[in-house]
Amino acid sequence: MEQSFNIDQQLAKDTFYITELELSIILLMNNALFPWIILIPKRNYVTELIDLSTTDQQLLMHEIIYTSKLLKHFFSPDKINVATLGNVVAQLHIHIIARFKNDAAWPKPVWNTYNEPYTTLTSTRLTEKIKQYINLHKIEYI
Repeated sequence: MEQSFNIDQQLAKDTFYITELELSIILLMNNALFPWIILIPKRNYVTELIDLSTTDQQLLMHEIIYTSKLLKHFFSPDKINVATLGNVVAQLHIHIIARFKNDAAWPKPVWNTYNEPYTTLTSTRLTEKIKQYINLHKIEYI
């Protein structure tokens, strides 16, 4: 029997659901100042990358690269930041953030800096565009 997967309440509150890949759920962080995706591997009770099986680690790396390319395609950023912290939310989740030399926090990290929530219309449009991209450009797992 397969156990259902649960997203941490704080992550659910701070994000918009986009879709799912083989391993991870894709979420959009509710901060319009930074194009910011969160990947959450669908594994309960996992807090560190090293807690994943080798197969899941490889899948996750493919999904991180895929999501980074997606952000590069949509936003043409100067830099893409990829991070796992877990100091506030222990559940393993990966931040993938498109950064620009002229963004509100550059060159500092985006954590606990500026926040401008998306409008409902903007978040809906962006999540739909990302879903369409994913449907047209399937991830290649090796």
